[in-house]
Amino acid sequence: MDTQHTVIIPTGACHDCGGRCVLKVHVRNGVAIRVETDDGEEPQLRACARGRAYRKRVYDPNRLKYPMKRVGKRGEGKFERISWDEALDTVARELLRVRESYGPSAILAKWGSGNPGKFNEGLLHRFLNMLGGCTMDWGGASAEGSVFASRTVYGTLKTGHTRDDLVNSRLIIMWGWNPVDSIWSTNTPLYLMRAKEAGARIVCIDPRFTDSAAVLADQWIPIRPGTDAAMMAAMAYVMLKENLHNQKFLDMYTIGFDKFKDYVMGIGDGLPKTPAWAEPITGVLAPIIEHLAQEYANSKPAALIPGYAPGRTAYGEEYHRAASTLAAMTGNIGIHGGGAAGFERGPVPLLGMAGPSIPTGKNPVEAGSPSVRGSLDPSVRNRTRVHGTRIWDAILKGKAGGYPSDLKLLYIVGSNCLNQTPNTNKGVQALNKLEFIVVHEQFMTPTARFADILLPVSTIWEQIDIARPWLSGAYYIYMNKVIDTMYESKTDFNIFCELAVRLGFDYSDKTEEEWIREIIKISPDMSKDITDYDAFKRDGVYKLRFTEPQISFQEQIEDPENNPFPTPSGKIETYSQRLAELNNPKVPPVPQYIETWENANDPLANTYPLQLVTHHFKTRAHSNFDNIPRLKQLETQTVWINFIDAQDRGIGNGDEVRVFNDRGEVVLPVYVTERIIPGVVAIGQGAWYRPDRAGVDRGGCPNVLTRDEYSPGGGWPTNTSLVEVRKA
Repeated sequence: MDTQHTVIIPTGACHDCGGRCVLKVHVRNGVAIRVETDDGEEPQLRACARGRAYRKRVYDPNRLKYPMKRVGKRGEGKFERISWDEALDTVARELLRVRESYGPSAILAKWGSGNPGKFNEGLLHRFLNMLGGCTMDWGGASAEGSVFASRTVYGTLKTGHTRDDLVNSRLIIMWGWNPVDSIWSTNTPLYLMRAKEAGARIVCIDPRFTDSAAVLADQWIPIRPGTDAAMMAAMAYVMLKENLHNQKFLDMYTIGFDKFKDYVMGIGDGLPKTPAWAEPITGVLAPIIEHLAQEYANSKPAALIPGYAPGRTAYGEEYHRAASTLAAMTGNIGIHGGGAAGFERGPVPLLGMAGPSIPTGKNPVEAGSPSVRGSLDPSVRNRTRVHGTRIWDAILKGKAGGYPSDLKLLYIVGSNCLNQTPNTNKGVQALNKLEFIVVHEQFMTPTARFADILLPVSTIWEQIDIARPWLSGAYYIYMNKVIDTMYESKTDFNIFCELAVRLGFDYSDKTEEEWIREIIKISPDMSKDITDYDAFKRDGVYKLRFTEPQISFQEQIEDPENNPFPTPSGKIETYSQRLAELNNPKVPPVPQYIETWENANDPLANTYPLQLVTHHFKTRAHSNFDNIPRLKQLETQTVWINFIDAQDRGIGNGDEVRVFNDRGEVVLPVYVTERIIPGVVAIGQGAWYRPDRAGVDRGGCPNVLTRDEYSPGGGWPTNTSLVEVRKA
């Protein structure tokens, strides 16, 4: 036997980092010794620092190795080792007790992207639905504002182009978009660079001079957080005033544009939305707004790509709706090199993260409730579900607070929700109120420290799964099992199978691989594309080939009579009758600028004068990888502050500072820089919450400071908070 024989096994780095990339793991004697990325045919799906560091994650000595039960206070992190039988018996007993004592709605399910893959993502809800149901949360943390806007304007989330179409653009506006760090579909930075080399002019609009701005942009336009819709309204004013808009396109493909025009021209409120009106709101000089409007209208074709960050503000859905309106005004929808400025899911069936997983069945708790499919009214969802930003409040207040149930048990799979949900300190209170918490995890995360039973879960290298691309890619990834399961960890699937036996039902009649074959079979696009399962598994990736870039709405633009938009009117809805019927001034029927809470004009700014943004971090996928020392060496968790604000507070670069408001306090080093505008500070999201004895966070978790409220369209306004910074 050749003990030195090395095999190369294809898998993927498929956490929710904005990409889905290929890894090739070298394995010798059952041990992964080296990681490479895609070196095959173009386009290569190459890994970033996170994917390349995955071996350090798998072999981290701090991985959870065996089941444990809590022996100290919640949050202390004091546990003792127990057997799997004791752990699963306890979980089964508590699930039955809560279900029988309070009803299944007392069980709150919290799934996250910590253990990714199409197979894994449906496991928790399948289990709880088979048990009798549960309460679920709603509202995606990343992009619910964009989801709401695209459903309103276009009736679909398939509004994007494949990234290779960027080379056809003459102008690219990166609005609140930092793909160099967040990736935003594997190979996006590559195609942006190719577009730049082909002569495209790139403009970056962001409160920070990001790495994307530094590497790619010809112009950086800094803007105050939460004011993006005001700048867009002013751009629309310039186009209308100078007759730069494409009226023929608007007449043929849109409905209700005249009502938006009335808003922009100030017909109803007597306040024309001029660049001069927008300047004191946004901090962007009127001539700059005017010039960008002219440039966007006159550059043919042009792509305005609205990042999700400005949508993660109060009323952020208005920014997304305004972006789509500007795309219509310039006639850039449905053409190569343009863009609909929508959610950015790709135009062909496979593109995007949606698609079949293991069948979850229907949730009995929601039986008889109105369908939420296509609804723009958040109150419909709130009848049975809890918005993700409000889970702590729902646990603390229950039915008496207007929530659908009194929550007693929290079942967490792949989610570091204490860290990643706004108002972390309220989360501590909520977790301490619950009767029972079970957590599936790989590490002792801030959330895991509050578990009553903590179950060790295998990493993606120790199981199989499949992944689809993030938004705009044209490929599938097969995540092969690379090494044998380590320690006493189990897959989520095996845990649920064993729990189901204890609870008296059969969770599955198939193995993991049989389920993956079934997922491919029931997916119309995957079953059409992946005709040779064994070859897909062997190669680890299946790349589709197109003769030209794929773009959204080409059929609707070229043949509108036979290809209406999937909206009630069959057209692009600049004016939404569905929103008008809600009669809610916070969700107007045409996109408008609405001043956010906790903005620079808020009286609270007298106490907390700095606006906080919580950006994606280069070396983390949300809170994944924050505990990997090699990645921590690449970039330090800091708070960014402009040198003017730092000077006013006697703060020097590298000083340890306090960032605080009424919700909590974080202590971390400061980065004094001109790369962020005065009045704004930034902390990368995902750093692990690490409170000291006084409750002050020393880990740099910005959700200690964020407000647990959601925007009227369902977005998470984690970029709408006021804070103060002082030297520690």
